[in-house]
Amino acid sequence: MAPIDYSTPLMQKAKEIAQEFEFDTKQVNAAVEEYQNMMRKGLENGGEAMTMIPTYVTAVPNGTEKGVYLALDLGGTNFRVCSVTLHGNSKFTLNQAKSAIPRELMTGTAQGLFSFLASKVGDFVREHHSEHFEEDNEHHLRLGFTFSFPVDQKGINRGYLIRWTKGFDIKDAIGQDVCRLLQIEIDKLGLPVVVAALVNDTVGTLMARSYTSPGKARTLIGAIFGTGTNGAYVERLANIKKMTATTEAQEAYGHYDSSSGEMVVNTEWGSFDNDLRVLPDTPYDRALDANTFNPGIQMFEKRVSGMFLGEILRNALVVLKDSNAGLFAHEGVVINENPNLYRPWTIDTSFLSLVEADQSVGFSTSRELMETELSVSGACEEDVEAVRIIARAIGRRSARLSAIPLAAICIKTVLAEERARAATPVSEKFSTLTLGGDQQHDVDERPFGTVVYDAIHAVIARVKARVAARAAPLVDEVEDREGKMIDIGVDGSVVEYYPGFQKYLREALREVDTHGDGELEPRISIGVAKDGSGVGAALIALVASL
Repeated sequence: MAPIDYSTPLMQKAKEIAQEFEFDTKQVNAAVEEYQNMMRKGLENGGEAMTMIPTYVTAVPNGTEKGVYLALDLGGTNFRVCSVTLHGNSKFTLNQAKSAIPRELMTGTAQGLFSFLASKVGDFVREHHSEHFEEDNEHHLRLGFTFSFPVDQKGINRGYLIRWTKGFDIKDAIGQDVCRLLQIEIDKLGLPVVVAALVNDTVGTLMARSYTSPGKARTLIGAIFGTGTNGAYVERLANIKKMTATTEAQEAYGHYDSSSGEMVVNTEWGSFDNDLRVLPDTPYDRALDANTFNPGIQMFEKRVSGMFLGEILRNALVVLKDSNAGLFAHEGVVINENPNLYRPWTIDTSFLSLVEADQSVGFSTSRELMETELSVSGACEEDVEAVRIIARAIGRRSARLSAIPLAAICIKTVLAEERARAATPVSEKFSTLTLGGDQQHDVDERPFGTVVYDAIHAVIARVKARVAARAAPLVDEVEDREGKMIDIGVDGSVVEYYPGFQKYLREALREVDTHGDGELEPRISIGVAKDGSGVGAALIALVASL
């Protein structure tokens, strides 16, 4: 393959378009600030653009839990029943059975659909957990219900259907508690199953990561970067002010366990900055938005998630082709009649991934893709490189944007709390230690100055010893460093498979200004948490039963 000449009009125009997708350090920091503002508004008030939904999940697992829990995952035309056996060592065993929803049930009655779901739960329990039929009610299997349709959640196992999507249209289910509808049908069959929790798959991702994550870092965030994007995180109950702002609010949100002082919040961050105060807005983004069923909504998701990246690329390639810079204009190139290049929503995000990762001789893989995906045969290496330049810019921008909510949440929660602790008068830290309730325990009754003097000189002595011996890091220093790590569980095809996604995401995290609170990126641990809608749902059923 001959070297590509980057001075040609085609290469120059491709780089010009790619430049429009730049999202620089200043923009990253402005967006992080705006995200924190929208978080506060959503936590304090109902009806905000970023809804910050309380999930009623008030604890997260730590990997030591044991037991058997069920999950029912209804996400579309297919569903599955799972059982998760927790072994107590951050390991689990998963059994599952998948089924299709008969089309007539998707537009029938609530009783018809939920009785079908209950029957499949019954079949699964009889096959895998028949011993539970002999046990009393206290030992019934707890089930987490992942219900991927809009609901108004009013309790850990109570949520009222707002509307159907994905081809469902069961009118008599609107406004009803979906957990109760399922429990009624389960009880009719005499099954030893209790619907313990209504589950959002993002919360499930957080729970799955929390149970399986290695090390001592506690999982703070569960995030999905796939077909769509969303995140959930652990927030202090005191900060979710809309739950207690008025008597009416307290009644509306109902009862929840407040003993932990925390609750997982579903951010619905796909709708971050719908007004485009800080998000980038190119002609290609605007063309995409105008061609969606919800223009002006989910503007963050439309710049980040896999559902939209392919269409953004297609819009950019149309401009490049129509600019007469020479895309697909070389001798031997054939553009089929009515090509996919000019048909909306014909390019999948996997196209961007494959083109950017292509190491084949003469870009043969990409050239074949252009024939099947764009209806363009005979594309040359320069054509492929022009497409790669733009695809890389779109993917990089997606990853850099994805860093915004992660950084904002870490700053608002972990770093803010550390700042508050650091501001506490030292004399208060040394005088007493509170260990639950109002019980006070003396830590050190020596004069304050003596305590500080001894502590400082102990540190100096240890540092001198380390330097002299050129020793490895001290054990407690390693543990302290681990204690400062912030763990994030992620799931989704974009974060898992898009070339360089995590590299670009971390690049943006390194640029975040913490206003004197130290570097953020080195403290963040990111790990894949698979099956939030299955394993995560079962773990939420566990937490709900505690």
